[in-house]
Amino acid sequence: MKKLIIFLPVVALFAFEISSQYNEGKKLPSVKIKDVDGNLVNTAEVSNNGNPIVLFFWVSNCKTCNSELNIIAEEYRAWQEETGVKIIVVSVDDQKTAGSVAVMANAADWEFEIWMDPNGEFKRALGVNYTPHTFLLDGEGTIVYSHNNFFPGDEEVLYDKIVEVSYKYNAVSK
Repeated sequence: MKKLIIFLPVVALFAFEISSQYNEGKKLPSVKIKDVDGNLVNTAEVSNNGNPIVLFFWVSNCKTCNSELNIIAEEYRAWQEETGVKIIVVSVDDQKTAGSVAVMANAADWEFEIWMDPNGEFKRALGVNYTPHTFLLDGEGTIVYSHNNFFPGDEEVLYDKIVEVSYKYNAVSK
């Protein structure tokens, strides 16, 4: 029985990593959701003038998600100045808690674009099972990196990936 208890988390972690890499090399699927202001967004049409885009799947009652977004919020302006990156936070809060998303974002002074996915349609289309889940898109909208969960220091790995994608894309497009 002890072996089974140890084995199951290892299998789950392995499946977790496989699912997070499944989308790399693909474009975002077309799903119609709303932003926090109620405007309709087609996810496949997101762009950032050839600069990288980071999508964070988040739920408001997730302490790990909030820690990650607060850490990144402190660096966001510097990241934008260097790489032109756009950060979009995708809330997967359900109908009951979705009303708290804008309040939390404003209280935390986040400058991120916020999309609402209360039915989980976009989340399912990308195979997101747990939050936080991060996707990095290159200047052409292709998923080039994804990551599940968050530990302090992961933001540095993400930043390095953003810089790499930014310089690679800008060098090729010139």
